[in-house]
Amino acid sequence: MNRNHLPSDWIEIVDESALEEAVRISHEKPVLIFKHSTRCGISAHALYELEEWHKEYNEKVQIFFLDLLSYRPISNAIASDLKVPHQSPQLIGLVNGEAVNAISHSSINYSDLNVFYRKMLPLTESH
Repeated sequence: MNRNHLPSDWIEIVDESALEEAVRISHEKPVLIFKHSTRCGISAHALYELEEWHKEYNEKVQIFFLDLLSYRPISNAIASDLKVPHQSPQLIGLVNGEAVNAISHSSINYSDLNVFYRKMLPLTESH
């Protein structure tokens, strides 16, 4: 996916420094890391659902985007560093530097994203 097609406030992960930035920002507000496969219809639908959901929540979370076909080593680093088994597509929620939730495949839809986000909120308020 061309970065010009991403929402302007999403951060594209192209190296491990972007992963470090995601962890840093997660101490300030919830971070969502979206691992996207450009060759998968389910992933394309998940991306659409996330984009629609983010229109309402854009000031409450920071989204990081990974094209996992172009950056597979970084995808592996995310799985290893955050201790979240790899899925595709996958959405990982970070709060205070740690992965607190992850969903994948068709669970990445508007209503499930609301549930996912609400599960993260109490964790952000405790710090």
